[in-house]
Amino acid sequence: MTISSVFHPPLSFAPLDVAASSQRGAGPRLRDENQDNLLLIDRHGNAQFLRDQQPVTRPVPGWRPGHARLAVLDGMGGHGHGREAAEAAVAGLFAIPPCFDEYALAGHLDRLHAELQRHFAGAAGPRPGTTLTMLELPDGAPPLLYHVGDSRLYEIGPASVTPLTVDHVPATAWAMGGMVDQAEWWQQVHAEHRPQLAQAFILGNAFTDPTYLHDPLYELSPVNLPTWLSHLGDRRPVALRPGMAYLLATDGLWSCADPIGWCTTWPRLLAGPGDAATQLGNLLEAYDAHPETFFYPDNVSAILIKVPPATRPDETALPAA
Repeated sequence: MTISSVFHPPLSFAPLDVAASSQRGAGPRLRDENQDNLLLIDRHGNAQFLRDQQPVTRPVPGWRPGHARLAVLDGMGGHGHGREAAEAAVAGLFAIPPCFDEYALAGHLDRLHAELQRHFAGAAGPRPGTTLTMLELPDGAPPLLYHVGDSRLYEIGPASVTPLTVDHVPATAWAMGGMVDQAEWWQQVHAEHRPQLAQAFILGNAFTDPTYLHDPLYELSPVNLPTWLSHLGDRRPVALRPGMAYLLATDGLWSCADPIGWCTTWPRLLAGPGDAATQLGNLLEAYDAHPETFFYPDNVSAILIKVPPATRPDETALPAA
């Protein structure tokens, strides 16, 4: 387990192999501060996260044995208090009990969103916000996804990189209104660098009316997404398939001149020998090795999850821990 460097004591997510990193950027591409955050709670109730940009370890009293939680957050610095917003969201996640279905998880997180809006109501300047993309890993139940913003969950195979989330950006709002088709949406969201959000945790949403920031979150689901995105709702169970890798990351990891070309190198970078920490290190070393003009300055946070290969021919998803 690594966060910003080797991080001790290690956490245990067995049978999953998990590694993490969070940093201001790479090489000369550094922001003034790291406004990202992440949270890892292992199956024994040990947690790791960032406070004042430094890694912290603490136990979670009363945590259910066998349950785990992983999340990445990208504080919106352009709105002020971005790091504080991400830290406040992480602190709020500690108060949410282990959840076993997407409805319970969404209910807790929607309430946290509203509570943090009230908390920041008196802050100077515009209301802050943060992305929140997380996986709840119940013992004996399917993994649960909760997603707000433009951080992403990817599934990475030997020759494939597949996004499992939909960015909450203007192009998605236009696609929902029938103003852009699948090809144009993919071009704007995955092939270009457009750092603008239509929704963030704490901040609120501009999906229902782009001229006004609404307080509640707006769930993207099969009800309102175009058919070619309808399988990627924000709040749903997800299958972690044997032998595959999964990457939770903030957008600094692909904020570059050629996002698609860079992402297509990930299978090779994650295919080498070694554990998740070694392979995540390989990916970040390749990030750092690019020319200064290739990547845009941004914070970079990532959690890599490696699922063990199947032990039976009929095994199609992660077995209960």
